[in-house]
Amino acid sequence: MMYSNVKNDFKKYSGKNLLVIAPSYPNEDNTFIGGSFIKNQLESLKKHFDNIFVISPVLFSFNKLDKDKLCNNYRYDNINVYFPRSYYIPIFYFNKILIDNRLHVVEKIIKNENLKFDLIHAHFTWPSAYISTSLKEKYHVPTITTIHENAEWLVKEAGINSSLINNAWRNSDVLIRVNSKDLPILSEYNKNVISIPNGFSSKFKYIDKMECRGKLNLPKNKKIIFSLGGLIERKGFNYLIDAIKFVTKKQKDVLCFIGGNGPLKDALQKQIIDLNLQNNVKLVGFVTDELLSIWINSCDIFVLPSLSEGNPTVMFECLGCGKPYVGTGVGGVPEIITSDKYGLLVEPGNSQDLAEKIIIALNKEWDRDAILEYSDRFTWDNIALQTMDAYNLAIAKCKNS
Repeated sequence: MMYSNVKNDFKKYSGKNLLVIAPSYPNEDNTFIGGSFIKNQLESLKKHFDNIFVISPVLFSFNKLDKDKLCNNYRYDNINVYFPRSYYIPIFYFNKILIDNRLHVVEKIIKNENLKFDLIHAHFTWPSAYISTSLKEKYHVPTITTIHENAEWLVKEAGINSSLINNAWRNSDVLIRVNSKDLPILSEYNKNVISIPNGFSSKFKYIDKMECRGKLNLPKNKKIIFSLGGLIERKGFNYLIDAIKFVTKKQKDVLCFIGGNGPLKDALQKQIIDLNLQNNVKLVGFVTDELLSIWINSCDIFVLPSLSEGNPTVMFECLGCGKPYVGTGVGGVPEIITSDKYGLLVEPGNSQDLAEKIIIALNKEWDRDAILEYSDRFTWDNIALQTMDAYNLAIAKCKNS
C-alpha cells in the first residue's frame, strides 16, 4: 500500500530521538555526497524530533577510499552524524563472512556517546537493516527499513536465501519499498510492507533556462539533453550515446551532457570518439550538489537510460525543476511517469526507441506548470508525512508484540 493524505499527530514525537543507520551519508562539506537523499529526507524529518543520530560505518582503507578519507563526525542543527571505522570481509556474497564488525562499531558509538533513541530507521537492507534489527533486540525500540535497492539488486537479495537478509526483513516492524511493483517480493517476509517513493529537496525548483545556461557557459541556441549518474553498466549511458548518434542524423542542434564519475568513463569517452560525437556528447564529470539544479534547469529534457532502478531520486529532482523526464520503464519509474504530460517511457537497452523518444520530447511543447504542480506531491516535506505515518505503524506494531 502507498500512503497519501496522511493526518499525523506530530506532538507525540516531541521529546523523542530518532536513530538512522545508513551505509553512506554526506560529510560536513559535501565533498562526499553518498546517501545525499537520506540527508535531504532528514531535513524534513528533523523538525519532528528532539535529536536525530546518524551512524554510517566506514570501511577502514588507510585513507585510500574517499569515504574513509573525507568523512569525520559532525553536528548540524539537531542532527549528530557519526562515521565509525569498521572492517568487512565477505568470503562469498552473504553466504559466509570472514570479518564484519559494523554492528560492533555502531554499538560502541551508542555506548560511548550515551545515545538514547526511541525509533530506528535503517536505509538499505545490508548492512543497515541487519544492524538495526540486531539493535531492536537489545534496546526494544521499533525499527523501520527503507529498501532503496534497484530492482535487480533486490531480486538477488531475495534469491540468495541468506538468513541475515531474510531475518532483517522479517524482524523490521515496517518495511518501506520505494516503489509498489516490488511489494509482492517483500510481503513474503513481512506483512507490514508499504510503498513510499523518494522525493526531492526544495532547492530543486524552476529557474530560467537561459539564466542557468549563462551560469554554466552553455550555448543558448542548442537543444540540450542532460543526464546524470554513476558511470556504471546499470545506468545504460552507452545506450544513450548510441541514441544520440541516431538523433543527430535528424537534428543537428543537439548537445548531450552526462554528469557523473565511474569506472566506465574511459570506455564511454572512447565510444563518443568512435561515433564521432565529440561535438554532441560531453562527459562533464562530478556535478556538485549546488550546481545540480542549475544543470537540470539548463536543459530542454532530462534523460535517464538505466537498465535497473528502484526509484531514481534524480527523476523527482527533474520534475521539481519543471523538466520533462525521458527514461526507461524500470523499477518504480512507470509509477511516477504516469502520463505523457510529465515525460516519456523507453524500453531499457533499446537505443533506437530511446532516440525516437528523445526526438519527440525535444520537439514537444511541454506544460511546465503542469509538471511543477504534479511534482509537488513528491517534495520531501510531503514524503516525510508518509514516513511519519510508517513510524506510527511501527510503534503500534511494537507495542502489540
